[in-house]
Amino acid sequence: MNYSIIIYIIGMTLILEGALMAPSVVVSVIYREEAAAALLVSALACVGIGLLLRRKKPTDTVFYTREGFVTVALCWIVISVMGALPFLLSGVITDPIKALFETVSGFTTTGASILPEVESLPKGILFWRSFTHWIGGMGVLVFLLTLLPMSGGSHMSLMKAESPGPSVSRLVPKVQTTAKILYEIYIVLTVTEIILLLAGGMPLFDALTLSFGTAGTGGFGVKNDSIAGYSAYHQVVITIFMILFGVNFNAYFFILMKKAREAFRMEEVRSYLLIIAATVLLITVNVTKIYGSALTALQQSAFQVASIITTTGYSTTDFDTWPQLSRTLLVMLMFVGACSGSTGGGIKVSRFVMLIKTVGKEIETYLRPDSVRKVKMDGKVVEHEVVRSTNVFMVIYILIFSFSIVALAFNNLDLVTNFTAVAATLNNIGPGLSLVGPMSNFGVFNHVSLLVLTFDMLAGRLELIPLLILFSRSTWKKF
Repeated sequence: MNYSIIIYIIGMTLILEGALMAPSVVVSVIYREEAAAALLVSALACVGIGLLLRRKKPTDTVFYTREGFVTVALCWIVISVMGALPFLLSGVITDPIKALFETVSGFTTTGASILPEVESLPKGILFWRSFTHWIGGMGVLVFLLTLLPMSGGSHMSLMKAESPGPSVSRLVPKVQTTAKILYEIYIVLTVTEIILLLAGGMPLFDALTLSFGTAGTGGFGVKNDSIAGYSAYHQVVITIFMILFGVNFNAYFFILMKKAREAFRMEEVRSYLLIIAATVLLITVNVTKIYGSALTALQQSAFQVASIITTTGYSTTDFDTWPQLSRTLLVMLMFVGACSGSTGGGIKVSRFVMLIKTVGKEIETYLRPDSVRKVKMDGKVVEHEVVRSTNVFMVIYILIFSFSIVALAFNNLDLVTNFTAVAATLNNIGPGLSLVGPMSNFGVFNHVSLLVLTFDMLAGRLELIPLLILFSRSTWKKF
């Protein structure tokens, strides 16, 4: 285990986190808030500890998959702990466990909150709260990939550990260049959304924070009613961009390279859009009587479907009051999630497509034992290693989900609350149903339950394996 490079990268990550707190300090100063001091002290603490950890540059910059997974998991834990300081020092949240939950929810782009209301919070804290979504959406370590000089396949090890989805591929030969392209796409989409929201008359502060939440598919709002108080134009813009940020970013790369056909040939993207269209249609028919207008029902259905499948978590209405069919469909979308290679969470559309094809392959094998059939995606044979890792992922996912529900049962809340709370956190969505519905919060849980849900958020964002590796004895043994 190359401990020196792991410590060095954690130090670099903390310095970057401190730098990323600077805009929040500026916002707080502009609004002349006392919270500016808390944000500044937090930023300086991050930079100071970061400088101490990287005071000695490692001579050996080579590390592989094991170090990559450990580095990513530890970095996410460390930035979450340090990211909670502004909440604690400003007095917005006085309970360390709750502050950690709120911060992890931000960085993992979950959007679940323990705060009963947010409109009275300092603007600087609200900005930091939403900005954590934008930071965590693409991944802070993916950004560092563009800066760190490493060798031995190190860049790919970090990217595989942090990027969502069953497989990660280079868009171009150099991984560093791939990371730069991803961030360029990310920034352009974010800026475009900000401009469109401003064009509809939305205040600059709201446009920035809501765009951060949309880009990272997070869901922290700056209003107590989330997005319900904004105009239909703003809601439509956010709906479109939630869907766009849930698309595999490889598709955008193909479009940039003037290969639009390649983008639309991606089975995952087609399946993702088909699922959205079919679900929106079904829910629209189901809730039209509630709204009295098919057009309004369509707009509300499209927003909620986009919000749930991309795991953003914004809401324009209390969908917990919708008919059973609509609520059931939304819960199912919580598990499906967005595309791999996007900023969305969930199990991912590509995994479901592969699992369905694997089932079909097994049935065909039973019917025709002599036949040889391979699982294919986009016309290419999927490697056995990818299929195997997908199956393992599902087993681990079910085990963590089951354990979490049992752990929450000791809190003595109803099953719907516990089930959807775990679904909302493990899939990085935000709102669930019943006591954790879109108009409620996670403050109903005790400390133990909040820690379980915090673990679920981190595990869901890091695709389970990186976080679990920390608990394996083999990880820390010298080979």
